[in-house]
Amino acid sequence: MTSPELDARAPKVRLKPLDHGLDLPLPKYETSGSAGMDLMAAVVQPLTLDPGARALVPCGFAMALPEGLEAQVRPRSGLAVRQGLTVLNAPGTVDSDYRGEICVPLINLGQEAVLIERGMRIAQMVIAPVLQVTWECVESLDDTARGAGGFGSTGV
Repeated sequence: MTSPELDARAPKVRLKPLDHGLDLPLPKYETSGSAGMDLMAAVVQPLTLDPGARALVPCGFAMALPEGLEAQVRPRSGLAVRQGLTVLNAPGTVDSDYRGEICVPLINLGQEAVLIERGMRIAQMVIAPVLQVTWECVESLDDTARGAGGFGSTGV
């Protein structure tokens, strides 16, 4: 659901459906304001994830991101809130030079088993720019109001 103007400016990402994902829809933006595209489970058989259990769930496609972009794999808020199902390493990162299948490491943090079925929307993927930096070693850093205050130092 994007405008023709956005489509013309959007970077092209090559996507290769894999044999076990050919019948599933491609990831897509559900609304014009969506930042992420839903990823679907390409499981061949339903998978039950017991409380505390984790599984690497295939999505049925590989892709080639242009250099300078990454894909962030994030939880779907509804699944996380209602069932405790979340992405184990959230956000997961897919680098531009990775060419394998996109898979989602899920964990069930809920109280009940969750059934993952083929085509179920299990996570979302956000495409974002990447900057690589070079390090410059220095003797001191500039002062800020926060200084070295860490976790919880700015209040609750």
